[in-house]
Amino acid sequence: MANEGSAAANAGAALGTVRPGGRTARVRAAVLRAAGDVLAEEGFARLDLAEVARRAEVGKTTVYRRWGTVARLVADLLADMAEQSVPRADTGTLLGDLRANAHLVRRTLTDHRQGPLFRALVAAAAGDPETAEALHRFYAARVEEWAPCVRQAVGRGELPPDTDPFAVIRAVSAPLYYRVLTTDAPLDEAAAEQAAAAAEAAARAGVYAAAG
Repeated sequence: MANEGSAAANAGAALGTVRPGGRTARVRAAVLRAAGDVLAEEGFARLDLAEVARRAEVGKTTVYRRWGTVARLVADLLADMAEQSVPRADTGTLLGDLRANAHLVRRTLTDHRQGPLFRALVAAAAGDPETAEALHRFYAARVEEWAPCVRQAVGRGELPPDTDPFAVIRAVSAPLYYRVLTTDAPLDEAAAEQAAAAAEAAARAGVYAAAG
């Protein structure tokens, strides 16, 4: 749990993630948007700094000077996506919160742009250590964002006191990603409902007790 929190806290500390202002902010936004477009349309293998600069309508030297490598650009893109992500829900019940999380994941993975983008990043992470590290930071930040709903459920007496909040949140997303990456079954609302209900039932049964 400590490692997870530390990873989340350091999500913005990667190369290229210092948030600028003014024209620099506009250039960064344009470049990150272009990088996301290339990933969604053509995949990680076709992500090229020169092509990103062309799409963003900025000078190649600007992109090379600021990001330097594709891995650094991807790290900045993921840091920005973490910053822009929808904040967690607070429905007052664990099941309500986990359902909100599951439907958010489903909407992301079925979005015409975000879905292909994430699939490209997951595929790239399997063979590129720097991309894998950046993706791990992104997911650590998102899990940390949603973990308080589990802690609140513990406080309300809905869950055993030793419940690992990170494990519960990951349990909601895991079957949804698995469905997208390994099957051709539709990722519909029923799948999101099932994922939330299963995670909630397992948490109540003490399945996600913290190790040690």
